[in-house]
Amino acid sequence: MSEIALQQNNEILGHPRGLFILFFTEMWERFSFYGMKALLILYLTKHFLFGDHEASIIYGSYASLVYAMPVLGGLIADRYLGLRKAVTLGAILLVCGHFGMAFEGEPAQRLADQGVARDFLHTQIFYLSLAAIIVGVGFLKPNISTIVGKLYDRDDPRRDSGFTIFYMGINLGSLVATLACAYLGETYGWRYGFGLAGIGMLFGLVTFQRGREHLLGHGEPPDEELLKEQVVPGISRELLIYLGTLGAILAAWQLMQFTGELGIALLVFGALVVGWTIWYSLARCEPVDRDRMLVMLILIVVSVLFWALFEQAGSSITLFTDRNVDMGNVFTAGMFQSINPFFIVVLAPLFAWLWVRLSKAGFEPSTPTKFGLGIVQIGLGFAILVYGTSLAGPDGKVSVIWLALMYLLHTTGELCLSPVGLSMITKLSIQRVAAMMMGVWFLSSSFAAYAAGLIAASTAIENPTTDLIDPLQSLDAYTSVFGNLAIVAVVFGIVVLAISPVLQRRMHGIH
Repeated sequence: MSEIALQQNNEILGHPRGLFILFFTEMWERFSFYGMKALLILYLTKHFLFGDHEASIIYGSYASLVYAMPVLGGLIADRYLGLRKAVTLGAILLVCGHFGMAFEGEPAQRLADQGVARDFLHTQIFYLSLAAIIVGVGFLKPNISTIVGKLYDRDDPRRDSGFTIFYMGINLGSLVATLACAYLGETYGWRYGFGLAGIGMLFGLVTFQRGREHLLGHGEPPDEELLKEQVVPGISRELLIYLGTLGAILAAWQLMQFTGELGIALLVFGALVVGWTIWYSLARCEPVDRDRMLVMLILIVVSVLFWALFEQAGSSITLFTDRNVDMGNVFTAGMFQSINPFFIVVLAPLFAWLWVRLSKAGFEPSTPTKFGLGIVQIGLGFAILVYGTSLAGPDGKVSVIWLALMYLLHTTGELCLSPVGLSMITKLSIQRVAAMMMGVWFLSSSFAAYAAGLIAASTAIENPTTDLIDPLQSLDAYTSVFGNLAIVAVVFGIVVLAISPVLQRRMHGIH
């Protein structure tokens, strides 16, 4: 068989077969991740009877660790395990974690002294399952995307469209999962929603293992002999990594139960990173590089605020939906998280076309302007939701159209800011600290997720004597907090837009 015929035999729709193996693996991984996420805050407040404040902090801590772990998982894969083994390890941990979530145990009970009795064993299984998911995402998420890139030569014209197909898998998985898992979990029982998420991840693991030959040898360990080397008698370096992974799970298991300490660690780390970046920019960089580094730091701070507000979707906005949105008789609160991936699927191609057209006409907004537009739109999303609350009925219920419009504005804001983030880091970082600044970018998402938990906690409606929440009381609380978020975001976004010409000049020719 000729080389051309062999190449065509290894392709589907003009792309390597391996792309579609990775597409379906990632689709099922995102199915499991977003399916569980759609239920998490409701599970915490309704099954374990955590108060809104504590549940929001647990949710934020989980999300912050999920965003932090890929930095470590990517490092271990690059230096030792290789991408394929890292993805397999991550997938196995995710399967275990999601199936572990299905062991819900008996619902918590309120006590006469206003306390709550929770089944200790199943509570610990819950935390341990979250820990397995955290570490599993850390190994799978960054490395599967890297394998996609390795299927193409650097100058292959199919490369961008290949990543577009891959990311469609992410959004397809999250769209279907939030509908299916949330419906099953809230209608028939939590175990069914979490169990379906576990089945989805199991499909992803099987897909990846059965399609290994189509990865064309990409993602293998950089040095097999180094992995086999005995670090201590009887323990190879590879085995030591697996033992270290168990240690990481145990550490995450404890951190999920000591969320205050996690917040302090993130705050100290964030202060050190900001301080170091400012010092390095002023003391070690030439004027042009200094300006670019400082602009990058400012935009990272902007992104933290954006994602802290955007991540309300999985916590305070889901609780608001459950208590104060007229959902009808079919949809459940968690299912409304599917609106965001739906809008992404519909609008992402439009935005991609729009940026290209504006660029050709010389009118494409600069990176700082896109960040400012993103922040303004997320503020307007909250503002329109607050307006909707003013039209609530006497039962404290708001029409679903206002929630949908909020998600629309949050999604368009995401499409302005999110795609340019990684590109901004690669363009503005100086070469000798580029890898570290990429790590800082990912860790900023971790900080934003924890901040999102703190913001959601400020919406807490606590009633220690009953599980019932007065809709009018919750409506007042959410209206107040969401109104403040709208003001902060819009004002901050306008400031970013106002200074964006200055920031653009400090980028010295980089758009």
